[in-house]
Amino acid sequence: MSRSCIGTVVVFGAVAVATCGCRHAAERPMVVVYTSVDQVHSEPVLKAFEAASGITVLPIYDVEATKTTGLANRLLAEKSKPRADVWWNGEFAQTLALKRHGVLAAYRPPTMADLPPESADPEGFWAAVGGRARVLLVNTDLVAKADYPRGIRDLLDPKWGKGQALLAQPLFGTTATEAAALYASMGPDAALEFYRAVARSGVRVVDGNSVVRDLVAAGQAKVGMTDTDDAQGAIERGAPVKAILPDQNDRGTLVIPGTVALVAGGPHPDQGKALVDFLTGPEAEGLLMKSGFCQIPLHANSPVPQWLGVSRIRRMQVSFDDVCGNLERARRDLREVFLR
Repeated sequence: MSRSCIGTVVVFGAVAVATCGCRHAAERPMVVVYTSVDQVHSEPVLKAFEAASGITVLPIYDVEATKTTGLANRLLAEKSKPRADVWWNGEFAQTLALKRHGVLAAYRPPTMADLPPESADPEGFWAAVGGRARVLLVNTDLVAKADYPRGIRDLLDPKWGKGQALLAQPLFGTTATEAAALYASMGPDAALEFYRAVARSGVRVVDGNSVVRDLVAAGQAKVGMTDTDDAQGAIERGAPVKAILPDQNDRGTLVIPGTVALVAGGPHPDQGKALVDFLTGPEAEGLLMKSGFCQIPLHANSPVPQWLGVSRIRRMQVSFDDVCGNLERARRDLREVFLR
C-alpha cells in the first residue's frame, strides 16, 4: 500500500506552500497542484489520489489572506515558467480568466463524457468538480409550510416583516456570482431593478452567507438566501431549518461548480493529467460530498442529498462565460445600490 506524502504547509508571504520531507518521495513521480478548495476538504481527496496512483502530491493551498485571486495571480506571474501542473478551483470565474490569459492547457479527461454539457469547457480547458447551489433557507419554527418561499423574488414579500428576510451583500463571493447570473438570465435592466427592490424593501443585507445561515437557524430571521454547504451545516446540527431550491418552476436554481484544469507547460504533465482524471471522477466527487464541500453531484449515478427533498434539479440555464461577462457590470451597478 502506498504511503501518503502530502506534506506540511509552510507560509511564504501570503501563500501556503506544502512541502514533503519523506525520503521515499524522490523515488516517486510527483504532481504540483494549486488549489483554492479549503484544505479540510481537498486534502483527503489528494491523499486518496496518492494512495490509488503512487504519485506524490505537492499541494499549494490558498490562505484566508489571499483567497482564490492570490493563487490565480501567482499562476499568471509564473506563466513563462510554470511551477504548477494542476489548478483546482472552488469556483469558476478565476478559471475562465486564466483560460483567457493562456495559462491553461486543453485536456479532455475521460470522465468529461459523464458530465453534463454545461459542466465542461467546450474547448477542453477545464472541467467541473462537484457543485454548490444557491438555496432559500427557512426557519421551520417561524414559517408555516404553506408560506414557504418558492423563488428568489419571494424575498421581497412584505409578509416576512422588516429585517426578517436576509441576503448576503451581493458584491462578493457566491452572492456576487448569483447577481451576475441573474444579469445574464433576466437581462441587466430587470436584474438591476430586482436588486433595487431588495434595497427598498424590508430585506436585510448582511455580511455573508454564513451570517444568513446563523441568523435563520437561531430564529433571528425567517428566511434568507445562502449556499448548500452552509445550509447543510445548519441541518446537520439539528437547527429548525429547511433548504428550498429556488425557482424550480421558473428559471431554475443556480449551481456553482468547482473547476479543475491542466496548467500549460507544467513540469509534470503526465502526472497532472492523472490528477485531473481523478478529480473529475465519481470517487473524488463522493469524497467532496461526504466532507460537505459540495452537495450537487455532476455524475448521473451520484444521488442528490435527501435533505434537499428532490431527486433532480432544474438548473439555471446560463453559460459560465455569460456569468463572468456580467460580473463587473453587476458589481458596478450594485455598489451604487448598496454602498451609497
